[in-house]
Amino acid sequence: MLTKYFTIKEEGSHEIIIQKSRFIGYVKRTESEQDAQAFIQQIKKKHHDATHNCSAYMIGENNQVQKAHDDGEPSGTAGVPMLEVLKKKDLKDTTVVVTRYFGGIKLGAGGLIRAYSNATSEAIDDVGVVIRQLMKQIKVTADYTLLGKLENQLRSSPYLLKDIEYLEKVTLNVYVKSGEEEEFSDWIINLTSNQVDITEGEESYMELDV
Repeated sequence: MLTKYFTIKEEGSHEIIIQKSRFIGYVKRTESEQDAQAFIQQIKKKHHDATHNCSAYMIGENNQVQKAHDDGEPSGTAGVPMLEVLKKKDLKDTTVVVTRYFGGIKLGAGGLIRAYSNATSEAIDDVGVVIRQLMKQIKVTADYTLLGKLENQLRSSPYLLKDIEYLEKVTLNVYVKSGEEEEFSDWIINLTSNQVDITEGEESYMELDV
């Protein structure tokens, strides 16, 4: 399991005009090839009257599945440049479809490569990218006398304070990057002179804007 990776924030689209041709970039997070193909077919159905609906996607922890399709554009001028953008931005589990409505002016191979690359990049930038960070939930339980100190220190630390439970004692639920649990525990113990109980919980991915 990866400790962190980049992917698209949400599904979205962005349109640009180049030499009177419309290029509409669509992006979506897709966690399987089946999801990717379903998304591509959805856009093709939506824009069945378009000149081209070119696509590319990368799926899997190690980018095991990489596909690109030119959909009638000259070979290597659409799908591959789109896939290269995904590789350059290191986006996993991401599918992009660029719909083109031909405007009457031919762009040439170089122009097409730039157009499809730009349409992909701008759609991704418009929708946004997140880093999915593998984190461990850790419960820090202490007397109320330590609450102010713990809360203040945690909020100014690199650790993520999720919430606080107010019971007989106070429990602060903190998310710590996977692999940094021991470092966090040592820091809390030193901070409180070992007057806390530390309990490790589940490991899960948290999404943070890039």
